[in-house]
Amino acid sequence: MNRKRVLLLFGGESSEHDVSISSARNVYAAIDDEVYDVQLCYIDRHGKWWLISSFDEYTDRQRNVQLVPVLGSGGFTTIPDNKIVKVDVILPILHGRGGEDGSVQGLAQLLHIPIVGCDVASSSSAMNKLTTKEILRANDIEVIPYRAHRSYESVPNFSKLTMQLGNPLFVKPARTGSSVGVRKVFTANDFIEALEEAHRYDTIALIEQAITGKELEVAVLGPANDYQISGVGEIIPGDDFYSYEDKYAASSKAEVRLRAAVDDNMRETIRSMAGRVYKALDCKGLARVDFLLSDSGVLYVLEVNTLPGFTNISMYPKLWRQEGIGYPQLVEKLLEDALK
Repeated sequence: MNRKRVLLLFGGESSEHDVSISSARNVYAAIDDEVYDVQLCYIDRHGKWWLISSFDEYTDRQRNVQLVPVLGSGGFTTIPDNKIVKVDVILPILHGRGGEDGSVQGLAQLLHIPIVGCDVASSSSAMNKLTTKEILRANDIEVIPYRAHRSYESVPNFSKLTMQLGNPLFVKPARTGSSVGVRKVFTANDFIEALEEAHRYDTIALIEQAITGKELEVAVLGPANDYQISGVGEIIPGDDFYSYEDKYAASSKAEVRLRAAVDDNMRETIRSMAGRVYKALDCKGLARVDFLLSDSGVLYVLEVNTLPGFTNISMYPKLWRQEGIGYPQLVEKLLEDALK
């Protein structure tokens, strides 16, 4: 049996570098090595690609060979020994910029290699929270009320914003994940600091109404014409909101419920809405759709993640395990769909 060769990408230049490594370890452990020949490629914080033989090597570049794409060839060459590396499919376990924003998807297209997950356009659209909102609004899908701010614009008047959106407000970069750069603000001074923080990560910042309610997540899996939708999970933040520390710190008090505390009618409404979002953004392969169900009963789409986490605490694989699809079966399904 000829094993399919998989190039597993992890690391990357984004602020979610460490999360990517944690996710990749789990994915690698789940892949059936009798069916797939997995090549590990660590992308360092400077954007260089290193071909390594184990996760123990990624911190020591001196022992590794660099991997360089050869466009149109279906493969790569190595530096310094100039060996050809051919792969059948790319599995990007990358989060944030350079991983889920369409960059690596575009490279795979130019290399003529299939890649797991969404294509260039849908990855780019979903990564940009502002673009996502505009596409969903055009499809009559409710999003949290917001204003956009670009780094070259003057600072908006906080009093006017709170008259329009209420107080407090959330300020966040448009193109980061894992709640990086997100701040909840109550005062004008906090708002200015939060806007500066958001623009450290992105030229576009979103200013959103702070809505009290349940934070819900749904996993979607499969091609655009034949996808599956999981049950509805719920996040119970241990902090004031579901921050980066709340998601990943060992001291986090956040809880994950694999069956959200909503009635059956609302559960089906949420699942149906997740399918509409998947179609509207032209997703394929996989995505996690996050919602906020307000205390007044209004359902909002919070964001869409086209390369959700695969860490030990990540909701995406947990939701599929709840549906009877274990970690190995989930990864195999993703690879099979990409190869088709």
